[in-house]
This record gives sequence, C-alpha cells and structure tokens, in this order.
Amino acid sequence: MTANEIIAQLKKKDFRPIYFLHGEEPYYIDQIVDYAAENILSEGERDFNQSVFYAKDTAPIDVLDAATRLPMMSDRQVVIVKEAQDFKPNSVWEIFERYFESPAKSTVLIFAHKYKKFDKRSRIYKLLSKYAVVFDSEPVKEYQLAAWITSFIQEKDYQITAKATALLVEFIGNDLSRISNELEKLFILVPPGSQINEKHIEQHIGISKDYNVFELVNAVLEKDVLKANKIVRYFGQNPKATHITIVLANLHTLYQRLFKAHFAKTEDPRQIASMLGIHPYPAKELVLNKRKHPAKMISRNFSLLREYDLLAKGVNNVSIPENELLKELIYKLLH
Repeated sequence: MTANEIIAQLKKKDFRPIYFLHGEEPYYIDQIVDYAAENILSEGERDFNQSVFYAKDTAPIDVLDAATRLPMMSDRQVVIVKEAQDFKPNSVWEIFERYFESPAKSTVLIFAHKYKKFDKRSRIYKLLSKYAVVFDSEPVKEYQLAAWITSFIQEKDYQITAKATALLVEFIGNDLSRISNELEKLFILVPPGSQINEKHIEQHIGISKDYNVFELVNAVLEKDVLKANKIVRYFGQNPKATHITIVLANLHTLYQRLFKAHFAKTEDPRQIASMLGIHPYPAKELVLNKRKHPAKMISRNFSLLREYDLLAKGVNNVSIPENELLKELIYKLLH
C-alpha cells in the first residue's frame, strides 16, 4: 500500500487499528502522520482523544495505557508514536506483542519509525504484517526525482521547466522534505497555473541560475573555458555559494556518465537516460558533447579529481586556498 493509498483510506474514514510506518524516506511517513493528526478527529475531539508520544522520552507501557483506554465523547481515539526507531531493544517491542494481536477497536495507533527499516526478519515485524497496515517508505532514486518533482508540481496546478527541475535535483538531491518545503514557498509567491523556471529558483530558493555547480559542470561538459572560469571566479568571491567537495563529487559523476556513454551502443538520449538512471535533459547534453571528451582524457581526469580531492582535504597541502585549487583543477580538466 502506498502513502497516497493510505491517506485515501483515511479520507474515506476507513480506519485500521494499527499503522506501522517505517523506512529510509521520512517524507511519506510525515505526510501520513500529519494527515492523520489533523483529520481523523475533529478539532474538538482532539483535546481528550489524541495522544502524541516521542519514543525516546516514552515508556512503552505509557503508549499501551493510552491505546487501551476508552475515547471520551468520541467514537475513537488516535495515539501517535513519533521517532519509533528510538525503541531500539527487541524486548521493548515485545511489550506490544499482545496488543498487536488484539488491538482496541476504538483506537487508531500509529508508529512512525523513520530513517531506517524495521528488521523484517523479526517476529514482531511478522506479527505487524499480519495485524497492522505496514508501510515501507522507500527513498526516491536519483533518476526518479525529476518525475517526482513534475508530478508534485502538477498536483498543485503548476508546471516546471526541465532546467529548473535539474537545478533542484542537483542542489537538493533526493531530500523530498526539503524539495517540497522549497516549492511550497514558491507556490505562495508564484500565481497558480504558472510555469516555474530557473529565474524563480534563483530569486526565491537562492540557487543562482548562472553561477552554480550545475552550470559549472555543464561548462566543463561543453568545454566552455570562459564560462567555467567566470563561475570559478564567482565561487572564489562568494565562498558560501558552494564547497570544493561538492564540485568534485559532481564532476566525478559527470565523467562517470561520459565514460559509460562512450561505450553505450546507442546515441538515443532516452536510452542513455534509462541506462544511466538520469533525466533525459542531461542525457541529451551528454550525447551532444561526449566527443569532446576522449576516453583517455576521461581516465586522466579521474586521476586529477582524486589528486585534488586529497589536496582539498589537506594531504600534501598546507597553504593553497580552496578557490585556487578549484581554479587549477578546472584549468587542467579543460586543457
């Protein structure tokens, strides 16, 4: 069952006694918990019939006491256990065993076990699988992020350009909570029905559309020496704009993709995108520019990246500042 399916079930007032939400991606878990906390009970019912616990500060017996009491002037009560991953010893979970087998029909008990999966080999998990709604919150993979952002934005009655999507992916990564929070800010400032572009990202999220790691990597890909030097100079004047380790990681990813694209048996950007697990937009740029980067030069550049990674970490370097290292590295990569 997906997060949307669980929320749809809650909207229909089709409540189950136990929801066990676990996994590496906190965004979906938070979505379900927030909806349940705000919508299962009316505002007047919540004062007496909704309990929220944090596992780190809560004894399991307190959760059980709350779950087994009768609701007051309501058909049901809601008990939410946040940060349930802090119930670490197996013996703690075993305290809930009898309740899982025979839960109170008037209680909706929700466990939010975030940032990691519960041990699926354990007896408790097998018990939960039998008696509870279990949701496994999987992280969104890099190649799925663009589609996720597009879908999220369309649900809010907006559109987004491919470049704006790529900027968000490159700078925020697969932190869905942060992506959604940043976009929610944009929705306040940009009229519904609009197309979000890179200018919106620059003005309201703080990612420069011209001077950022994404544009520097593109300049290296296109062998645009002038543009690359302008961006490196901007980074030197604005140290908070990025960090050399972020640049190195993105350049390493670029050369990995170029190397794989060289030996792909296709020139079709869609097939390249599928093979590399990336959005078609950067895949198209790879196909257009890969001939500028012979395989031997890519191999050499991998060595340069390793060398400057060590220098950036202070190995055999006690005096060269970060901006000078970056300037040297970009020059060598492009010549």
